[in-house]
Amino acid sequence: KIKQGPRWKRVLGWSGPVPRPRHGHRAVTIKELMVVFGGGNEGIVDELHVYNTATNQWFIPAVRGDIPPGCAAYGFVCDGTRLLVFGGMVEYGKYSNDLYELQASRWEWKRLKAKSPKNGPPPCPRLGHSFSLVGNKCYLFGGLANDSEDPKNNIPRYLNDLYTLELRAGSSVVGWDIPITYGVLPPPRESHTAVVYTEKSRLVIYGGMSGCRLGDLWILDIGE
Repeated sequence: KIKQGPRWKRVLGWSGPVPRPRHGHRAVTIKELMVVFGGGNEGIVDELHVYNTATNQWFIPAVRGDIPPGCAAYGFVCDGTRLLVFGGMVEYGKYSNDLYELQASRWEWKRLKAKSPKNGPPPCPRLGHSFSLVGNKCYLFGGLANDSEDPKNNIPRYLNDLYTLELRAGSSVVGWDIPITYGVLPPPRESHTAVVYTEKSRLVIYGGMSGCRLGDLWILDIGE
């Protein structure tokens, strides 16, 4: 029998409440579940949808607690059965620097207050940043800020700042930190990708946008 390569298949015939079309959303997996939040479709979408890959069913959990507003192009990480949401666009021209935690075991949202760094201000409101979990810390890099007070008059500012957010085990966070880094900083950008190589403790940043499309590749050697 000839072994075939990877095969695409469109999933049809699912049941349950199907999310409406969108972009700028984020998704993570918890066991057999795909958790989808936010995105844009004629405004910002605020629903949380869950797809069960084992049963081909969508469902909308009955969430409680400090339910966040809809957001797009935000940071989304999964640590066990808790999810963390940071920043993103909450309406046109208005960006967020709020931090929320969702405990998926009971579908409970909580808005978190993280301590500011000792050596600088907390992260400014932004979208299109990367937010990556390495061990017990989330690494926040870059994104796009709006320096205008008037949301209709956008003054874009591309970012290349780096923050870490230390997590407490199971729930809540310790606070933000601005790590001292060495070497040349990557130029500012948004909508880049960031992947983590855990065995070598490296964060790999590729591409993005800063008025023009970028194709450069950067490695942060975390060395922890």
